[in-house]
Amino acid sequence: MSVLETVLGHYDYVITMFLMMAGLYIVVASGNMVKKLIGLSIFQTSVYLLYIEPGKITGGTAPIVDPAFSVYSNPLPHVLILTAIVVGVATLALGLALVARINEAYGTIEEDEIFDRDRES
Repeated sequence: MSVLETVLGHYDYVITMFLMMAGLYIVVASGNMVKKLIGLSIFQTSVYLLYIEPGKITGGTAPIVDPAFSVYSNPLPHVLILTAIVVGVATLALGLALVARINEAYGTIEEDEIFDRDRES
């Protein structure tokens, strides 16, 4: 089995890792606070995908006991991710509210400009 076949066989993990690295890069490289929040959201989405991907079993059904089915999918990862999405949206809303307040106080949302103004005062 070649490397390309291995990568294509696990394309969902490749996409997840790409989103994870893109989100992390945006958080680290950007000085704009709104861009940092967007990067954090992308990173959170990649974690959701990473957690849900192994949760679905091929050929598995909902965990309702029936003699016709013998393979069941675990619903716990999906329930936990729904909770994580709600927490992520609340965190993003709080972050945006803080950025709006920082913009009112400093007149900018760029980290470098905020640090410069703090050093001056």
